[in-house]
Amino acid sequence: MITVDGSYGEGGGQILRIAVALSALRAAPVVVTNIRAGRRNPGLAAQHVTALEAVASLSGGEVDGLEIGSKEIAFRPGETRGGRRAFEVGTAGSVTLVLQACLPVAFSAPAPVRLRLTGGTDVRWSPPLDYFARVFLPILRRMGLHADVELLRRGYYPRGGGVVEVSVEPAARWSPIQADGSRAARAIRGIAHVSNLPADIPKRMKHAALRRLHGFGDVKIEERVYAGDQAIGQGGALVLWAETEQGVLGSSSLAERAKPSERIGEEAARELRADIEAGVSFDIHAADQVLVYLAHATGPSAFTVREVSGHLTTMIWLLDRFGAADVTVARDGTRYRISVVPKL
Repeated sequence: MITVDGSYGEGGGQILRIAVALSALRAAPVVVTNIRAGRRNPGLAAQHVTALEAVASLSGGEVDGLEIGSKEIAFRPGETRGGRRAFEVGTAGSVTLVLQACLPVAFSAPAPVRLRLTGGTDVRWSPPLDYFARVFLPILRRMGLHADVELLRRGYYPRGGGVVEVSVEPAARWSPIQADGSRAARAIRGIAHVSNLPADIPKRMKHAALRRLHGFGDVKIEERVYAGDQAIGQGGALVLWAETEQGVLGSSSLAERAKPSERIGEEAARELRADIEAGVSFDIHAADQVLVYLAHATGPSAFTVREVSGHLTTMIWLLDRFGAADVTVARDGTRYRISVVPKL
């Protein structure tokens, strides 16, 4: 049984989520200790319990220590299976982080999987749903992995209540990615949305982003306002993505109390512009999320990033703990080149 120290690196929930995903993919039981030791409220939160339940259900696995506040779990995977599943976080815990854990397992199932998740769609410390749909899933499609997401209702902190459905087609072969990056953006697109808030807020987000993206030729940002049964609570976000010769780069900024709308637009646009001008193939947030998939591809992969984040370093360490892949990081001018060689 593999033992993973959950306090390694930034000591957050990502170690737990990807550890159980790797456990299921590699049929290797795992114990995760010191869960979220680096957080103010350590141990399992509702979102982590739901993620573990989802992975266990998909993989026919068993979990010991599955309760809120638990600082140690043991996970024993079984036989992966397809079918329909529904999970409720019960709070505003992020549905995209639950998907971070169970999506790799769903792709390895012997039959299609359909997941219905209820929780937060656009909350702090997690990818907004539009980033997941418009940036991350297109990256996976380059590997031959196909999933579609349908937004049924937005949900925000503190109530949650957002609902999404995700359809996953299994794939026996996961293709590697070789991408050096490009400094040319063919088009930039975006979605600025709010729910149960004044309609001028997404407009202000949009125009602030457009000012920061001045000089790029094809930029279009859609404004959306949700009300009534389209959303639970008040919230919003801006997600931007750039279509390049080698894929897609993304960025986002979340609406928060006392945070000016213009700042939201400037933050997202500044980050996207920096990645485009650096000529990288993945944005900072996609880089660590895609590693678990590249580690199980049919051959070596390589990509470039502008910055090596703490999340990326932690995921490299975790893949090594499972003997899943050899990952190297090399400086390439103002960028970093990440090479991934799977150990199948």
